[in-house]
Amino acid sequence: MDQIRFFSEQVVWQEVPNETSLAFLICGCPLKCKGCHSAESWKATSGQILTENYLIHKLKQYQGLISCVLFMGGEWHAEQLLALLKCAKAERLNTCLYTGLEYDEVPTDLLSELTYLKTGRWIAERGGLNSLTTNQRFIDLRTGENLNHLFIKDII
Repeated sequence: MDQIRFFSEQVVWQEVPNETSLAFLICGCPLKCKGCHSAESWKATSGQILTENYLIHKLKQYQGLISCVLFMGGEWHAEQLLALLKCAKAERLNTCLYTGLEYDEVPTDLLSELTYLKTGRWIAERGGLNSLTTNQRFIDLRTGENLNHLFIKDII
C-alpha cells in the first residue's frame, strides 16, 4: 500500500478563516492543475511519510496553540487520510481539506470527519478564494455555509 507523504508542514492563519491551522501539503496530487503553486509536491514519492504517530506527536507539540489541522490534498489516499482526520478530531481539533475535486467527488467517509472543505480545481483566469470570479468554494460543513466572503478583502 502506498503511504501518504507530505512535502511541507507549517502553522498557517489565512487558509482556514478564524483558525490557527497545522497545515500539511500532501504529495502526489493527480490533478496537476496548470499554474498550481504547489507543483513541486506532485511527485508521489517525494516528501516525508505522514504516519498517525507523527501527527499525534505534532498535535501534542502544538497543543493549545492550534485549533485546526489542514490537509492540502490527500483525498487520493482516502483510507490513510481518514485515519489522520480521526486523530485530529480525537484531540478536539477542527479539520479541513483543500481539494481540487468538487464536493460530490469527495469520498463521503472523509466528509463526515471534516469541519471545512475547500473545493474546485485551480483555474488561473478565475482566481482563488480571494477572487469574486473563482470556481472554488470554501464550505463550513457544520452549517453548509459558503465562507468565500471571508477571503475577499474590502476594496477601498
